Amino acid sequence: MQKINVGVVGTGFIGPAHIEALRRLPNTNVVALCEVTPELARQKADQLGIERACTFDELLKMDDIKVVHICTPNFLHYAQSKAALEAGKHVVCEKPLAKDLHEAEELVELAKKTGLVNAVHFNLRYYPLVRQMKVMREQDNLGDIYSVIGSYLQDWLFYETDYNWRLEPDKSGDSRAIADIGSHLMDSLEYITGLKTVAVMADFNTIHKFRKKPLKAVETYSGKMLKPEDYADVPINTEDHANVLLRFDNGNKGVITVSQVSAGRKNQMKLEIAGSKKTFAWNSEAPNQMWIGNRDGSNESFLRDPSLAHPEARSVMSFPGGHNEGFPDTSKQLFKEVYDAIAAGKQPENPTFPTFADGYRELLICEKILESNRKQAWVEI
Repeated sequence: MQKINVGVVGTGFIGPAHIEALRRLPNTNVVALCEVTPELARQKADQLGIERACTFDELLKMDDIKVVHICTPNFLHYAQSKAALEAGKHVVCEKPLAKDLHEAEELVELAKKTGLVNAVHFNLRYYPLVRQMKVMREQDNLGDIYSVIGSYLQDWLFYETDYNWRLEPDKSGDSRAIADIGSHLMDSLEYITGLKTVAVMADFNTIHKFRKKPLKAVETYSGKMLKPEDYADVPINTEDHANVLLRFDNGNKGVITVSQVSAGRKNQMKLEIAGSKKTFAWNSEAPNQMWIGNRDGSNESFLRDPSLAHPEARSVMSFPGGHNEGFPDTSKQLFKEVYDAIAAGKQPENPTFPTFADGYRELLICEKILESNRKQAWVEI
């Protein structure tokens, strides 16, 4: 088997997660790591056991690198994805794909023109039971979908002293909680249900109108606390919490809540999808179990087990029943499908993995949610 050489750009929280997942695939070889300076690149490459340390421009000139993973702050995604495609590299990009719809549309068209493999890291749809729910819905086990309830709750920005680049619109964009975690939630809901969201009504809340920005770098999820003199007060104008009403193309409704200030909720995405036959419920903090509700019989609990799952869901399971799979496995399973396409040399006609087009779709929904919050009115998509 010929291994595919990979370069990873960015070493915050998610870059090392990509690297760890890639190393679990038999046909990939992470050979280069890119950071903003050669010194930082060398430091991080040594820590992660990667041979080459480089800047982004140097990475693009490496002919043996076939794939680039963009794991940088949001404002860099468009320019780096575009440059990588123009350099003839396949691209896996973190979400959001770009800062605005114009940039995202340009990337979708460029990717289509090049024929190169393009993917967006909506990894949460790769929990095995998320795919199991999708397949069960496709086989009409759920029936007509009556309603959808979703939430994504975290607490890593609970205190006013919690700070990260995602709080700064010039780096992250005009939305925070919706763009960061709401995008995963909406992607998973549309993926499972097959419905399209056609209108939204949003209401945002910024709990901490000012936050204390550290005068020295603090990594995401690090939990480091500094002294009072190590902070500067900074005004915040992106949302800590948001509620959004949804209208779907089947005429029915849904609601989602996202929050980054829910004490004790470290990273919980919950879905409840009610149909004319059954209800499906699932929680990412207990990802190997889904609840199936019935009106006229006993409710059921479906445990992740490849011997019991549909073949399409079995394909994203690596271990037998009773051997739990979680967050790190989602990236591995996504990359497995992406690298099958890369090995074939081109983007499939009907990809099973999330593409730049899916990235555009989630950016569109996010922008309409932002518009709705500004207008305090329903906005059509």
